Amino acid sequence: MVGPSATGSQDDAWRTKGSQPSLPEVHRSLRIPLKGSWLKKFLAFAGPGYLVAVGYMDPGNWATDIAGGAMFGYTLLSVILISNLMAVLLQALAGRLGIVTGRDLAQACRDHYSKPVVFGLWILCELAIAACDLAEVIGSAIALNLLFGIPIIYGVIITVLDVFIVLLLQNKGFRYIETLVIVLIFTIGACFITEIFFAKPDTSALFAGFIPSHHIIMDPTMLYIAIGILGATVMPHNLYLHSSIVQTRRIEQTELGKREAIKYATWDSTIALFFALFINAAILIISAATFNKAGMTEVADISEAYDLLTPLLGTAVGSVLFGVALLASGQNSTLTGTLAGQIVMEGFLNIRIAAWLRRLITRLLAVIPAVIVTAIYGESGTTDLLILSQIILSFQLSFAVIPLIQFTSDKKKMGTFVNPLWVKLLAWFVAIIIIGLNIYLLYKTFFG
Repeated sequence: MVGPSATGSQDDAWRTKGSQPSLPEVHRSLRIPLKGSWLKKFLAFAGPGYLVAVGYMDPGNWATDIAGGAMFGYTLLSVILISNLMAVLLQALAGRLGIVTGRDLAQACRDHYSKPVVFGLWILCELAIAACDLAEVIGSAIALNLLFGIPIIYGVIITVLDVFIVLLLQNKGFRYIETLVIVLIFTIGACFITEIFFAKPDTSALFAGFIPSHHIIMDPTMLYIAIGILGATVMPHNLYLHSSIVQTRRIEQTELGKREAIKYATWDSTIALFFALFINAAILIISAATFNKAGMTEVADISEAYDLLTPLLGTAVGSVLFGVALLASGQNSTLTGTLAGQIVMEGFLNIRIAAWLRRLITRLLAVIPAVIVTAIYGESGTTDLLILSQIILSFQLSFAVIPLIQFTSDKKKMGTFVNPLWVKLLAWFVAIIIIGLNIYLLYKTFFG
């Protein structure tokens, strides 16, 4: 037997004891081969990272990437790269927390903080999930409008059906959800590879864009958009999601088993997040190679970008691929957003309601304001709503990042799996940057 200091299961380190596992219907439902090649084991662990990566390429990211590319060419590619590296670190910590403690981030908060603090964190997190779901609903509705001419208000209503798709897939097994998400990610990637081929970007300027420039700090407008890219990239609900879905693997509850799980889960999320890096970079590259090159520096709207791509690329295929990628992105984000909603409610409040009802509530919280705004203000109102959703996400991010770093840096909670000193210092440095930039973004949004 391995003692508690080795397994990291020190319940005495928590204010309250853990209860039901996260996502009990799929908890430890996927077997991990005890023997076999490293590739076989890696493939058994692969999947959760791609569900997490989806949140880093959702429709909320598109507007900031389009605006950044149109206004400043390839310069802000470095911001996308830095944001992605931050995400790699934070998601690795989220996976570590779930594997070692058997708690997702929401459950860990519930078992550590006082009830008033837990309730406040839950409200903030629900707002963030509703905001994220709002971006996904609007993105999917815009895509349906662009591709099929369906009015946005009807497109918003159609997205309610996504809830039942998630439920059906989860009942069949968690691998079905992971497979669908991976297929949609590769669909988005294939669309953008083709788009880049048509756009013919300046390769030397493109690679130079990944090198940070002092102009980003010096130019207030560039800095504002750069912070918007950061805020739209690192998603708070993904930290809750990842710490839960890594527990779908049936690992050995020993120090060796957990160490192996952490290694493969980190590989999984890191590789998947580099797919997200490619998608976000591709949106900005296409915007830079078409709009910025043509002098159209004011393009920031998804619908406008769709309409302009055909004449600029010289083929109608460009706009169609853009619309297909947007629809796939919205649908993918929907799947993971509804899962995150279930994890957060069950984790913070320790209550269980029917999965379909929980997901319907999450979706309606996004659909109702989208329908009202679309009915009153039309399509322009949905764009403003999209921007508001990203501001809410930026505000909530700090309230997820700080507990995550606090818990994974606590030796009493993590045992031998506690963050080493260099990881602690790097994680807190990232947290300070995120908090500082998000405060600046909020200030500029409301007073700047």
